[in-house]
Amino acid sequence: MTWIKICGITNEEDALQAASLEIDALGFIFAPSPRRVDPSVVEQIVRQLPVPLFKVGVFVNQGLSEVEEIANRCNLNVLQFHGEESPGYCQHFSLPVMKAIRIKGPESLRDMDLYPNVPILLDTYHPTKAGGTGKPFPWEIAIKAKENRNFILSGGLAPQNVREAIKKVGPLGVDVNSGVEHVPGKKDFLKMAEFVKEVKKADEKTG
Repeated sequence: MTWIKICGITNEEDALQAASLEIDALGFIFAPSPRRVDPSVVEQIVRQLPVPLFKVGVFVNQGLSEVEEIANRCNLNVLQFHGEESPGYCQHFSLPVMKAIRIKGPESLRDMDLYPNVPILLDTYHPTKAGGTGKPFPWEIAIKAKENRNFILSGGLAPQNVREAIKKVGPLGVDVNSGVEHVPGKKDFLKMAEFVKEVKKADEKTG
């Protein structure tokens, strides 16, 4: 079954609606972004969420102490690093870590080799945005990446294309943000539900 993460959660209503869809993880962005959320808000949200759900904190080039403080305060159980964090930085934490690799082209896949023991998320490169571009990168690059290891696929996924993405790429998981929004920072429940439905349809075809 394809692992599903809905990222960019900023409020309790969206979090509870997403959690009701039998997804695996919610992402909370603590870095500069239209979807940045204050730790005090996440602290309240997490108290309402089902225990098995992964609560993922997304950080970009932030200090170790800041990450640890937010993770403890918000009771996160996964850390996702979306900047230029080094392998040594990623190994510092006791919580499970995911490292995003932003894909400019096939040459970007070399960065995956730097993080052999960390789950990888592939996302679309943008010169001024660390994520949330709403645009996919060429899936042929993701298919090439699978020759060495599997990963979570992100970047421009939406209900309209996620089934095709899973069929073509076969990632471990999918990560969606802007593709299930009404406006930046506010999710659309119908889009989230349709996204999950399309993932499950893809799994039925490939299972």
